[in-house]
Amino acid sequence: MKYSIESIRAVDTDVASELDQIKSILLFTALTTIGAKVYIPHEPVPFTLQTLFVVLSGAFLGWRNGMISMLLYLLIGAAGIPIFAGAGAGLPILFGSTAGYLFGFVISALVVGVIIDYSPSLAWTVISMFAGFLIIFTCGTVYLNAAVFHNWQVSVTQGFLIFSYWDLVKLVSAVAIYRTLSPRFKQIQPEE
Repeated sequence: MKYSIESIRAVDTDVASELDQIKSILLFTALTTIGAKVYIPHEPVPFTLQTLFVVLSGAFLGWRNGMISMLLYLLIGAAGIPIFAGAGAGLPILFGSTAGYLFGFVISALVVGVIIDYSPSLAWTVISMFAGFLIIFTCGTVYLNAAVFHNWQVSVTQGFLIFSYWDLVKLVSAVAIYRTLSPRFKQIQPEE
């Protein structure tokens, strides 16, 4: 079997690309973990920085790798490693009051990646990240109503509206971070 220099370079490039994807996925899993450690206790759902990194994962990594990064975050926490807010870990967290938000992370990263891939303009960046935050808080509020409050007014107030000012700041920050860093960041994702 003959190998040409070009075929060896192609294999090296593919391996490097896959390693870059893995490193980027792990980076955003780690950033989401750090965001969980910036924690202000509040019942039934604490204030954290996680959602900032969720929307940025979809923007920087693309829909597939952003989604994988958030799935990895959930799997690591479900395995018992204390990476959730308040040093939470294990399957009980994935069925507790924050479960809807956590599962919303996966959908949010996917949707942000799809929308931002449509156009990297400022308007589409804002739309994608607003949609990402809206998905997280809608999933969280619906779950809170079903599992905790059984009262839509209380669920919306405690699970959605209470975070609106805090997440408006995170939305503006996410857009600014993405717009500043995206020209220097090559989106690394698998070929379709």
